[in-house]
Amino acid sequence: MQLITVEDVMQNCHLGPNGALMYCMEYLEENFDWLLNQLMHIKDSYIIFDMPGQVELYTHHESIKKIFLKLEKLNYHLCAVHLVDSHYCSDPPKFISTLLLSLSTMMQIALPHVNVLSKADLLKKHSFKLDFGLDFYTDVLNLEYLLELLDDGPFTNKYKKLNAAIVGLIQDYSLVSFIPLNVHSGKSLLELKNAIDKANGYIYGSGEERSIQALLSCAVGARTESERFDVDYL
Repeated sequence: MQLITVEDVMQNCHLGPNGALMYCMEYLEENFDWLLNQLMHIKDSYIIFDMPGQVELYTHHESIKKIFLKLEKLNYHLCAVHLVDSHYCSDPPKFISTLLLSLSTMMQIALPHVNVLSKADLLKKHSFKLDFGLDFYTDVLNLEYLLELLDDGPFTNKYKKLNAAIVGLIQDYSLVSFIPLNVHSGKSLLELKNAIDKANGYIYGSGEERSIQALLSCAVGARTESERFDVDYL
């Protein structure tokens, strides 16, 4: 059963895709009881809300934040997982923009937060395109080095002070870091799962962890545990 669809809103309210998405989120917030009724039928499970990619929904729009706040008050343990395509690492201006977006989302959503560099296996294949090692991007090390790589053209020169201020803001908060993810690696998936568990406060026993490792092993081709953990997962 669907509460509302973007297509119906676009047609009936004469809105574009972004406006329709905002309308839908506001409608979901107003009809929170419908969402809660759907969730009550799901027991002892992780629930993944696969959210649309429009950044304005997370950087300054309030509906999603209010929905999550209501769920937290009902003792749902939430964690925001923000996926960023790793190819942004090869372009300093885009990476700085990505950092600012991640920070803005973390501050706005105000949930335990895990930032993920997806397709990290491709980074290793194209490492010659990176100006620094992978740790520089995952740990978000001294961003002053990125400023030095920005073009010195007349357009970018105009915004040098702004770029420096943005970098300074990101470093002052010191909140953003990334976990690299290779979906073809059981070890990489397990490390991300553990990071999410830690963020939302979930603690499990060793037996349960072994069961999860076995499931992940099947998912990536049934390699043995020693085989998976002896191979560089990137």
